Amino acid sequence: MILPIIAYGDTVLRKVASDIDEDYSKLEELIANMWETMYNASGVGLAAPQIGLPIRLFLVDTSPFSDDDELTEAEQKQLEGFKQVFINANIEEETGEAWSFNEGCLSIPDVREDVSRQGTIKITFLDENFKKHSKTFDGLLARVIQHEYDHIEGVLFTDKLSSLKKRIIKGRLANISKGKINVDYRMRFPNQKKGR
Repeated sequence: MILPIIAYGDTVLRKVASDIDEDYSKLEELIANMWETMYNASGVGLAAPQIGLPIRLFLVDTSPFSDDDELTEAEQKQLEGFKQVFINANIEEETGEAWSFNEGCLSIPDVREDVSRQGTIKITFLDENFKKHSKTFDGLLARVIQHEYDHIEGVLFTDKLSSLKKRIIKGRLANISKGKINVDYRMRFPNQKKGR
C-alpha cells in the first residue's frame, strides 16, 4: 500500500525516533508498504518519520544511482545491488574527508542543495529479521545512509545549509508546509488529516 509522505513542517520530522522490538505491530507489512511508497515516489531511501511514525526504521535502495556515468565502475557496482532495511540504527563514527553532494528529500520536494558530509561511516543496525550488523560504508552509499539516519534523529538536510542558503529557500519551504506544491506522489501536509 502506498502511504502519503509527510511534508516539511510536520512535527514528526523533528522528533528523535524511538527504538522498536521484534513485536512491533505488523512490521513486515509496514516495511513492504515503505518499499512500495519509496519506489512510487522514485526515492532511494525512506525513513519511518517520513510516513508519520517516530520509530528508528529506514530503508535504502541505491540501484537508481548505479547507472550514473560520473561514478567509477567500482562505485557503480557498490550501489547497484545495495538494498537494506535499517532498524534501531546507530552511527558509531563518521570519518574521512568531508565532500559536498547535491541532495534532495521526498518530504521537501523541488528543493535540492549541496550538503557537506564526511565520506565514511561505521553503523550498527538490525535488519528486518532483527539480525545485528556492524558495517562500514563510504562514498555515495554512506551519504544516502547518513541522510536517512538524520531523519530518525529529527534532522533534515536543510538544517545543514548555511544561514544564507536557508534564507534563500525559506519561502519555498513555507509553501511546501502549506501544501502549495505539485508532486506526483501522495503527500500529507501539516494540519491535513488525509493524504491526497
